[in-house]
Amino acid sequence: MSRLQSRFDELKQQNRAALVTFITAGDPHYDTSLSILKGLPAAGADVIELGMPFTDPMADGPAIQLANIRALSNGQNMLKTLQMVREFRQHEQATPIVLMGYFNPIHRYGVARFVADAKAAGVDGLIVVDLPPEHNADLCEPAQAAGIDFIRLTTPTTDDVRLPKVLANSSGFVYYVSVAGVTGSGSATLEHVEQAVARLRRHTELPVSIGFGIRTPEHAATIARLADGVVVGSALIDHIAKAENDRQAIDGVLGLCAALAEGVRNAR
Repeated sequence: MSRLQSRFDELKQQNRAALVTFITAGDPHYDTSLSILKGLPAAGADVIELGMPFTDPMADGPAIQLANIRALSNGQNMLKTLQMVREFRQHEQATPIVLMGYFNPIHRYGVARFVADAKAAGVDGLIVVDLPPEHNADLCEPAQAAGIDFIRLTTPTTDDVRLPKVLANSSGFVYYVSVAGVTGSGSATLEHVEQAVARLRRHTELPVSIGFGIRTPEHAATIARLADGVVVGSALIDHIAKAENDRQAIDGVLGLCAALAEGVRNAR
């Protein structure tokens, strides 16, 4: 059983949703980013999405775009991102890590090398925003053959004709993008989220996690009543952008994570 399946099964037994947190690897630089990553489980993160920095993150809003620029400007690359996961795994074996990003850096690194190195580092899943099911052979199939879950994004515009194809090779969980837009922009109505989760559950038995636009413990709690997971990224990254020093960045992200975790854990 994968770490992701174990974690979602465990939380189902506890009758609560997972808090899924996103940070960009190497933002603002390697050491501070690693300190944040290592601190997230104790602050209440149940699953961690770690962004693979890329120059053109087209699905992301300004906050995560700037996080990518900060990380790349300070020398972050795929080797260092995988090294971060290895260092994290030296002390933390239970919390799943999902690498999230775009296919270009993986293609450049080499797919076979990437899959082998990611598995060896302790990566549990991948979310690759710009790789649709028509390109399963490019990464999804090799990753799953190595025991790495491939997590699909679904959106408000993924209709009932398209949805089965998107979900056919999904594993780990399903990530529902709750707004038609970029990360950090707006938020969906409760009624819309409720309908979307019900529709997804007609098509899959995988856990459903909701993201894009969730910023506060109250909002996270509301989503946690409806879904199996609540994804928060831009709100955490804003603390890094606004921090005057490394300590402030670490404390800001972990402090918000703890508040979000409390909201999610007390939601039901």
